[in-house]
Amino acid sequence: MNKLDLQVERKSATLRGRVEEKLREAIASGLFKPGQRLIERELCEILGVGRTSVREALRQLEAEGLIESLPHRGPSVSNIRIEEAEQLYALRGLLEGYAGEQCAARADGAFLAKLDAAVEAFVAAAHSGEREALVATKTEFYNLLLNGCGNKFVAQTLTSLHNRINLLRFTSMTQPDRLKHSITEIQEIAATIRSGDVAAAGDACRRHIHNAAHVALDYMRSNATPSDREEA
Repeated sequence: MNKLDLQVERKSATLRGRVEEKLREAIASGLFKPGQRLIERELCEILGVGRTSVREALRQLEAEGLIESLPHRGPSVSNIRIEEAEQLYALRGLLEGYAGEQCAARADGAFLAKLDAAVEAFVAAAHSGEREALVATKTEFYNLLLNGCGNKFVAQTLTSLHNRINLLRFTSMTQPDRLKHSITEIQEIAATIRSGDVAAAGDACRRHIHNAAHVALDYMRSNATPSDREEA
């Protein structure tokens, strides 16, 4: 029987992963906006990599739902319809509420130290006004909730949801007063987890998602085209 060559070129995989991450950050920060075409040649110039790495990264992001490819148009940043956004936030609220509860029940000193550091980093980024730092620090906070809940299936599902929510997150955070309220809500989540109050931690997480959804969905409805409203 012929032997398959299963050797992995680590350097190539690492490069592809970095390209994927850079593109995710560009989408999450609003640099690449929903509906914007992603032209391979331009991405190669911006990222300083070859077409193979860009194409592989685009395929991965398409599988995650961040990018869509349309006939005669090529890849572009996905547009999320209002109905889809409502469903995403509803499921996210359920799962993050559970994650918050489990973090409160399981948290130890090492986890709480990381949580406090993540909250401080997010607050500092919010005051700096740098959108890349804002998205990165909030993502780190959410990652701690995923890793701390002790349920790998919840973590996997929420990671996938967060990739889609990233298309909407910067929209919600840039609305008037939302960032100020988001800081308060994140601090409340951390405080309830630190207290060990399972029910309060779950409520704080669900309230945070509910408020973010309200702002993002109001923005989407007020800026919807007639075709968007028909689809919703």
